[in-house]
Amino acid sequence: MEFVLEDRAAAIPISRLPPPENVWQRFQYTFWHLYAYVHSPARDFLLRIKLIKHKGRQDYLFGKIADGKTFSEFLAHLGGYGFGNHFIAWEDDDEAISLRRLDGAHFQYHLRIFKDGEVRGHYEYAPETHFIRHLKKRIWEKRQFNFADFLDGWIVPAEKAAKK
Repeated sequence: MEFVLEDRAAAIPISRLPPPENVWQRFQYTFWHLYAYVHSPARDFLLRIKLIKHKGRQDYLFGKIADGKTFSEFLAHLGGYGFGNHFIAWEDDDEAISLRRLDGAHFQYHLRIFKDGEVRGHYEYAPETHFIRHLKKRIWEKRQFNFADFLDGWIVPAEKAAKK
């Protein structure tokens, strides 16, 4: 079964940080807020001219959407946990949607759901307030235990799927 999201914006709200109090972080926040309007075409252009490269899927496979669960139901479930559309990100091969759940003003749980139902994710710095740390992946962790709170019952874990 292939999961397709026709209209990303309508399916789940955009994830936005509240404005930070620190002056430098407020500057970064403002930059990202303005950059959001040109991110997708700028990213795609830089990839097309090969100034930047990105192929495949990022690390930390959690599993696949469980049989009997629909893409829309899964998105609604994640939305209930505070996940929102996070389109200012790399777009992995065959990605259907990129979501994040903020953890304060500095960190985020980042999930990617793919057209084949695969679910991957990681915990990292939020780019709006820690751009350099985010790019350098200063914190880039699987945190499977934390993600289990959001994913239990909705995915078949990668370890179980591999045994079938």
